Amino acid sequence: MSISIDEQYDKVYRYCLLRVRHKETAEDITQETFLRYLEHPHYNSVDKTLQLLYTIAGNLCNDEFRKTKTAELPEDKADGGDIEDSVLSGFELKQALAKLSDEDREIIMLRYINEVPLNVIAKLHNMSRFALNRRINNILGRLHEYLGKEELI
Repeated sequence: MSISIDEQYDKVYRYCLLRVRHKETAEDITQETFLRYLEHPHYNSVDKTLQLLYTIAGNLCNDEFRKTKTAELPEDKADGGDIEDSVLSGFELKQALAKLSDEDREIIMLRYINEVPLNVIAKLHNMSRFALNRRINNILGRLHEYLGKEELI
């Protein structure tokens, strides 16, 4: 099984954008991530490839935080529909996510936004898949509480 580099590029970009909150910086970090990844073409396992991509991206994001103390928020634009509901639900979700630790937010983003396999996330965070599953369930439970809802999407 092989992965599509184009598909992973978009996911790594979203990951970087969530971490650094600045479009141009996220683009630069994503490009640097793939340049560094291509320097190591000997990885042929999907798990190893994904782990390497997210490790490189995470390290570059951390380096960016060391360089700058402030980060700009990306511009959010609604794509039609009921704009007020979209803004309110987005705001509520951002508030709920802000209550999580950085690591918990990253785990949720990797799993549900970027659809990274559990075994890759587990390796990135040095934990077993069982421990990761428990942690994700705990995080989702807290998000349910924060949002005051029975179910999440």
